[in-house]
Amino acid sequence: MRVLNVGVVDTIEHGQTSVLPAAQRVAGMARLACDRNGGRTRLRRLYQDGSAKIRMPAVSADPLEAVLINTAGGLTGGDRLGWEIEVGAGASATITTQACEKVYRAAFGRAEVSVKLSVGEHGRIAWLPQETIVFDRSAFARRLDVELAADAEALLLEATVFGRLAMGECAAQGSFHDRWRVNQAGVLVHAEDFRIGPGIAATLDRSAVAGGAIAMATLLMVSPRAEDLLDPARQIIGGEGDASAWGVRKSGKLLARLFATDGYQLRKRLVPLVELLNGRAGLPKLWSL
Repeated sequence: MRVLNVGVVDTIEHGQTSVLPAAQRVAGMARLACDRNGGRTRLRRLYQDGSAKIRMPAVSADPLEAVLINTAGGLTGGDRLGWEIEVGAGASATITTQACEKVYRAAFGRAEVSVKLSVGEHGRIAWLPQETIVFDRSAFARRLDVELAADAEALLLEATVFGRLAMGECAAQGSFHDRWRVNQAGVLVHAEDFRIGPGIAATLDRSAVAGGAIAMATLLMVSPRAEDLLDPARQIIGGEGDASAWGVRKSGKLLARLFATDGYQLRKRLVPLVELLNGRAGLPKLWSL
């Protein structure tokens, strides 16, 4: 079997050749904008296209909570998803996902997800998607771009599980790339690129990389309160990971990384860490279901 440039699959079996239509690819884009109005954060604009949907559970006070849904049920090579969130001045929003995003084996190409977040003056966003589960021989690239006003705050999380241990699955081969760029008042305050593959399992097994851990999370907090939360954050993280904090211009930055042997062990520390750093907003409702 081979994939043709014209987008069809040519199969050869018992000397016969047949041409089949290529599988339909996921394409989705959703945008949400919210402002502070009447003493609380309210929806201003919502756009949805393709498999990207956004739903908002009823809440009685800030922050506004939004749930991202990929109705395709997962991603594979050639799929494209885009999310754009705009939080206005003085507004507050928590963004999560309906479930863990699954990245399946890719026959060709790679799945791509683009996230753009912007927060106005005195605004706050908590980007808290549930874990991304990476399957064997998948190909995935994610880009997170954040623009913050000078006094805006952000809590940003991405957690990834390379294979489901309880299901006997191993992400031995594949390609994974995670790119973050965070700007505040037009100045770059955080940048990182995490890239692994094609030998995912072998690389994670190295002591200088993850020491055999298959689940990991990166959590970044941009806030004047960041340095004050460093010690309690380290107590939660324990020996499998660490955290650091810096003063950044008129704000601060706390960066935490966690590693675990499986997704369950990761969540045992990730949940209290999110609760600590997200303050009174706590966990998104769907995380506790």
